[in-house]
Amino acid sequence: MTARTFARAADLLARVPALAAGPRAAAWVGAGGETEMLALPRAAERARAEAPLVCHLPAMARRLKCQPFAAYDALELFAFVRPAQFCVPTPRGLAAAAGLAEPRALEEQALALRESALTLLGELARADYPDAPAAAAAARPMRDHGWMWGAAVEAALGMEAPARGRLDVWSRLPEWSDRGPPAQPGNDPVAADEARARLAALLGARAEPRPQQADYASAAALAFAPRGRGDAPLMVLAEAGTGVGKTLGYIAPASVWADKNEGTVWLSTYSKNLQRQIDRELDKLYPRRAEKLRRAAVRKGRENYLCLLNFEDAAGRLGAGALPGTGAPGAGLGLAARWIAHTRDGDMGGGDFPGWLAELVGPRRAAALTDRRGECVHSACAHWRRCFVERAVRHSREADLVVANHALVLALAAAGDGESEPRRQRLVFDEGHHLFDAADSAFAARISGLETRDLRLWLRGAEETGRGRARGLQRRAGDLTEDNERAAEAMHALLAAARALPADGWLPRLAEGAPQGPCEAFLAAARRQTVARARDNGPAFGLETDARPPVDGLLETAAALDAALAALETPMAALAAAFAERLEAEGEELDSTTRTRLDGAARALRRRRRDWVRPWRAMLRSLAEGPDEKFADWLFVARRDGRESDAGMARHWIDPTEPFANAVLRPAAGAVVTSATLRDSSGDTEADWQAAERRTGAVHLPAPAVRAAVPSPFDYAAQTRAFVVTDVARDDPAQTAGALRALFGAAGGGALGLFTAIRRLREAHKRIAGPLDEAGLLLLAQHVDGMDAATLVDIFRAERNACLLGTDALRDGVDVPGDALRLIVFDRVPWPRPSILHRARRKRFGGRAWDDAIVRLRLRQAFGRLVRRADDTGVFVMLDPATPTRLLSAFPEGVSAQRLGLADAAAATRAFLGARAAESPPLFGAR
Repeated sequence: MTARTFARAADLLARVPALAAGPRAAAWVGAGGETEMLALPRAAERARAEAPLVCHLPAMARRLKCQPFAAYDALELFAFVRPAQFCVPTPRGLAAAAGLAEPRALEEQALALRESALTLLGELARADYPDAPAAAAAARPMRDHGWMWGAAVEAALGMEAPARGRLDVWSRLPEWSDRGPPAQPGNDPVAADEARARLAALLGARAEPRPQQADYASAAALAFAPRGRGDAPLMVLAEAGTGVGKTLGYIAPASVWADKNEGTVWLSTYSKNLQRQIDRELDKLYPRRAEKLRRAAVRKGRENYLCLLNFEDAAGRLGAGALPGTGAPGAGLGLAARWIAHTRDGDMGGGDFPGWLAELVGPRRAAALTDRRGECVHSACAHWRRCFVERAVRHSREADLVVANHALVLALAAAGDGESEPRRQRLVFDEGHHLFDAADSAFAARISGLETRDLRLWLRGAEETGRGRARGLQRRAGDLTEDNERAAEAMHALLAAARALPADGWLPRLAEGAPQGPCEAFLAAARRQTVARARDNGPAFGLETDARPPVDGLLETAAALDAALAALETPMAALAAAFAERLEAEGEELDSTTRTRLDGAARALRRRRRDWVRPWRAMLRSLAEGPDEKFADWLFVARRDGRESDAGMARHWIDPTEPFANAVLRPAAGAVVTSATLRDSSGDTEADWQAAERRTGAVHLPAPAVRAAVPSPFDYAAQTRAFVVTDVARDDPAQTAGALRALFGAAGGGALGLFTAIRRLREAHKRIAGPLDEAGLLLLAQHVDGMDAATLVDIFRAERNACLLGTDALRDGVDVPGDALRLIVFDRVPWPRPSILHRARRKRFGGRAWDDAIVRLRLRQAFGRLVRRADDTGVFVMLDPATPTRLLSAFPEGVSAQRLGLADAAAATRAFLGARAAESPPLFGAR
């Protein structure tokens, strides 16, 4: 690689115009350096005609209100040159990643795109570029399949002669190897002074004293003492106000315990984005990358990980042009291949796979590369020894700290088999106020078309159409039944019984009233009862109705389906037992692969029998036997994009913390449940603690939990303001949009608008996008912009004067410090949805007080986004004039919400934030 190769690449780039678009106009920089300011429609015309250099082509096409066009996307070049690395997907973000000065005006941003691309091409041309041969192997098929950057990249890499392009990246991945089970951890406690000392080391010598954080670490350490009773874990409920620094506060005692006892601590949070935040904090504990990779693991559900067999299938179909998705498939798969070679763990659901990369690969194509349920062939896969999922499972068994999410921890702990790593471990549940909802999902059951169709697919494979890669149980494990008459008979009976489950075309047959088989007959009856009795709130919403009393035919079809499931359950149990018996009888003679396959097949059969078939049968029988006071049952019809997508029966625990306590907390050696909002803010301290114990499952344990509360160090009375707007009709979309426009303008951006319904969010976006564009304010919107929530937040955080519209996913757990977030506006009081399940819980847990507690928690979480550090300021606005005064105790002590008209609220917002807003530079160099 020489300066000559870089010069060739730079010469190719010099012929390409550059385009940067703002809210109202676009800057076009020609090949000769001449600059034009264009209206957006004219910019779209030029872009379609001349293939410019842009940043994030899908977002640019949305900005220009046109279909994607041929372009040199600098973000694609970044993903190729620096795989598995992140940058904010904007011209400013690329410039920052390239080490350039921040471009302000649109013209500067267009020029910065060229400089960023030159920087990246220069990296490729360096003699010490780390994997030039692999990059060259990927570049050739990408160029052959239409990648715009192909010629420039090949020039930079010095590819003089045609090279044989390959996307067989799997062949260059290392294999994992099995190790013996980890040793039993010790029982040495963590003293308060040890936790404080580790915290001080994490913060560094120059850190300001934070006594609240040290107190919090001391309290969390109490969960790391030796367990005294077999059924009573050491449980600490620790509420830490915003700004305490609870993440490092619990990492400190957790890491001390892991060091002293050679054991594993699971750090669980609610969302993938929050997992990423915890993982970043672990850089302070393990500053050396190699040590972090060895001692810390990130775990998610298997559907988040790339499947190498899926990728091989896609690469094999590349020449036939049979790949799903849009855009150049070779370019998308090439970018995926570059990422696969460099990824830490193969996680496509957050991790080091940027959210914007899925758009570049193609959303459908990216989704098709993940490990989909029912398709994994486990040890029968040629890539099993390199599998990212298998590697993650094994790594988490050996790591000191495992960063997971509530859904996975609950699923693993409840499984009760060999994959149950969190059982009898030390657990930390961050964002503990979400445990109730996480348990609700984990321990619920539903018998529906999608669920039962999934089981048939897992058992019989893609039998009818031949489409897809789903391999049935016979193809995956049929050879394991050879020379075993009992196993072969069970396999035959199981596959025959699976015909009772829905086949291809089940959904149209339900709508037409022409079901086939006992399962479809029950689903059709459930659908008929739901449609007849449920209130239809429009095509965007599903339908639900009480399961009792049943319509004619429901009980009969339920009994028939129960009998069919019994015929399925018996051979399922027999086949699992036959595999287990063979393991025991022939253990010393079997090779490692066969042992693993037998064990995995037996576990999978037992798990599906336990988690699916048995609950389904119990639900069906309960229709005739009568309701169980522990459960809420209902029938439903689900909709997606206005069309029916599923139908069936659902069952949820009214108090899901009961199974959570039994399956997760009781077996644990110790647990910390922490949040900034564990308690309600009703004003009754004891009642608020009791509510926290009820919502976290502590009330179901034989020994009381330790209570700890550390207040926030922030002066909310001085740093924040709260307003309730009294003259905006919440049911009038025009008035809501007008209020958002006025308030966002008063703050000069840096605003988060939160909605309780996607429909209202989209309506507001449609009304305010144009006016905010005219005001020079960038508007981002969840459920509109086509980007995942994490990417939207990354852009929002980087663009100081942006505005963002979102729903629940953005209400809490999003860390946006500084002026990038200085205003939060709720469109209306976030009351819980009046579902059948909520009705049952409201009756069980105190009626209106239950509703009020839910709302106060949601308001507290949202308010906590405003102030993330000592110099932050912010304004909270509720647009609902009917907001009850009793809910306003959700705000921190000293913050008294004022009821004002919109004009006065906007003026007060401008006055409070005025100094900062007045100093704001114009966004995108708006003129």
